Amino acid sequence: MGDIRPGPPQLRPGRALAHTTGASGSGSPHRSDGHAPQTPRGARRSGPDGRPGTTPPVPGRPTSFFLLLVLLLGLPALLFALITWQVVADGPLLRLDERVSRALLHPDRASELLADLGNMQVAVPILAVVLVHVALRARRTGTDRWWAPATAGAVVMALVPVLIIPLKELTARHGTHVMPPGVGYFPSGHTATAAVAYGSATLLLLPWLRTAWVRRALVALCALAVLGVSFGLVRRGYHWPLDVVASWFLCTVLLGSLWLFLKRRPRSSPSAEHS
Repeated sequence: MGDIRPGPPQLRPGRALAHTTGASGSGSPHRSDGHAPQTPRGARRSGPDGRPGTTPPVPGRPTSFFLLLVLLLGLPALLFALITWQVVADGPLLRLDERVSRALLHPDRASELLADLGNMQVAVPILAVVLVHVALRARRTGTDRWWAPATAGAVVMALVPVLIIPLKELTARHGTHVMPPGVGYFPSGHTATAAVAYGSATLLLLPWLRTAWVRRALVALCALAVLGVSFGLVRRGYHWPLDVVASWFLCTVLLGSLWLFLKRRPRSSPSAEHS
């Protein structure tokens, strides 16, 4: 016989209520306790203010990478193009450039020695030693494509004359008052040689240095060397200030490209050689 009982149906233990009253209003549906939600909406976590919801995806890495491209490549390239246009068009910026040159011009032995740090015979051999050193260390640690960073540094250095020589021919800017008659002073080749050689050497060495203090000291030494060459060139009268500044922007593009290339490569621990 069927289980027929008088009166309203009784609740059985362990069964969930489909509707309860008094929680959020009469007849408000609620899920049973101890059961996972069956819909994606029920699986959402509460937001920062405690309310249900999800946080929309934030494309942080693409945005930051785009900003890096703008700061390291786009903005310096734009400023270099602006200075080059002023030189070619004999714009008003050149009047200011000549006044700054007259104020800084004072040929002496110290400025000549500083300018010599930008000679290819000085800067390029230093970079070559660093390239060999980094390549050998990467090979000893078993780094994948150990030759790639050193090769990239060499390519960036090789791009300096490839870019500088045609620009000198295009702009045909004359020298300062202490230089013999002639053209081809813009942009500064000595500044570009120093910036790319010392800058590339610094970028290649940084991953192999153990302490932050040593890394900061190397970056400071590189900056002092480039600034010393730049000041010596202007002080000695070898170049106008804008010749030097334009090379800074051009080299920022080259070094920024090298830095982005090195950043995308897997890092090798300096302690791996001793493991």
